[in-house]
Amino acid sequence: MPKLPNPNHTSGLTNTSWFGTAPALPTFESLTKNATVDVVIVGGGIAGLTTAYLLSKEGRKVLLLEDGELASGESGRTTAHLSYALDDRYTSLENLFGQEGARLAAESHSTAIDQIEQIVLTEKIDCDFSRLDGYLFLHADGTHEELIAERDAAHRAGLPDVEWLPNAGVVGFDTGECLRWPNQGQFHILKYLAGLAEAITRHGGRICTHTHVSEIHGGAEARVVTAEGIVVRAKKGIVVATNTPFNDRVVMHTKQHPYRTYVVAARVPKGSVAKALYWDMADPYHYVRLQEVPAGPRGGQTTYDLLVVGGEDHKTGQSDDPAAHLRCLQEWTRDRFAMVKDFEYEWSGQVMEPTDALAYAGRNPLDSDNVFIITGDSGHGMTHGTLGPMIVADLIQGRDNPWAQLYDPSRITLKRESAQEYIKENVNVALEYTDLFTGGDVSSVEEIPVGEGAVLRRGLLKVAVYKDENGTTHECSAICPHLHCVVHWNGLEKSWDCPCHGSRFTALGELLSGPANMNLPPV
Repeated sequence: MPKLPNPNHTSGLTNTSWFGTAPALPTFESLTKNATVDVVIVGGGIAGLTTAYLLSKEGRKVLLLEDGELASGESGRTTAHLSYALDDRYTSLENLFGQEGARLAAESHSTAIDQIEQIVLTEKIDCDFSRLDGYLFLHADGTHEELIAERDAAHRAGLPDVEWLPNAGVVGFDTGECLRWPNQGQFHILKYLAGLAEAITRHGGRICTHTHVSEIHGGAEARVVTAEGIVVRAKKGIVVATNTPFNDRVVMHTKQHPYRTYVVAARVPKGSVAKALYWDMADPYHYVRLQEVPAGPRGGQTTYDLLVVGGEDHKTGQSDDPAAHLRCLQEWTRDRFAMVKDFEYEWSGQVMEPTDALAYAGRNPLDSDNVFIITGDSGHGMTHGTLGPMIVADLIQGRDNPWAQLYDPSRITLKRESAQEYIKENVNVALEYTDLFTGGDVSSVEEIPVGEGAVLRRGLLKVAVYKDENGTTHECSAICPHLHCVVHWNGLEKSWDCPCHGSRFTALGELLSGPANMNLPPV
């Protein structure tokens, strides 16, 4: 029987090149006793671990709680670009936030790369970190004027070294005219997170895995309560760093929306493609990088390159054939990189897209002053997951932060483009509720292929039915416990995905990711 998604390991069935090429992450015991600390951090990805690192290094008593293993959410499913060439473009950011806001966005993301580099050097983390150029190139319908407008906006945002080139002139890829973004970065995310975890414990921080937080309470008696009823009191604050916040039931989920993104990785001859970051200006866009991989067993000296290509995004739970997106991505890759024959890895991940392009990091709206969230990665999870902790650490320590207002989760962006995006995305969510009144995907269990799932209507109930490889069926409610949308089957990752706010569950109904905070209920 094929392995099903394991929420303790990773949020999908497909394997990533990171898990396939890294030593095992450090493991930790679950929380067994009540505790009192300065700061409780919920989430063991890059945002949670970076927050724990920064605060523990300053002498704060921190406790990080993760309900699976470290990096079992989306941090292990990234492509690990470290870039200040932001996906939503500086022309758009300048329109939404003004020239000063665009400048702060550029400053914060470039500083986040500097912060990662400094942590790597200080803690001596062997994670393949390197600096390199990035190239933004046109898609088929793009124009020269688009590139020049983006270059000029980048200059106004304080990035004078961004330059237009008639061609990147690099080995292995004909970009056509493009913009060169110097001093970007890349690393091996799992090696980096392993080093962060070890540094946290060295600085006196504590990490507990396999510990599910079911309640969060701010205010004078700030505390979290685990599924086992264990209470951890937080004297200075609680940080929710779980990709999307499960403690906020509605507000934040109207301001950002979940998208599935796809990745393929192919072995290419060493040196056949220049080491750089590449992005096009399509919508959704494509993004490319190289990952050096040991060719020998257990990290031998000979290496080869993996060409890692991502894109083909769509709203979570709103594709009938997720595997088709991988096929499109493979075709796009072969069309541009003639040396690619076969693909060693293929996977999907989830990103949160704010309606106004920038992440959220700070105090949770409509909550106490001591509950903080980090969310809305907008395709830049590595830098947003670093600058967000820098903001939150300053707020907890009572310091001013120059980016805090820009990334404030309570912000309202009063621009037509942002309002239109807000309306469009929330109308899309509202339309998904019509599934409550329709028939099922199939009319009987017999129609479900072995190894697949489908939603059935049974009287007034919507039932999520999975038929395993032995032909045995497993049933649970098809109603997401977050805000009661009907989940959809994801045949690629063997999961139930909520098309409204992105909660995901295994084929057996176990919680993979929020904003839901419990399994799909039994029928």
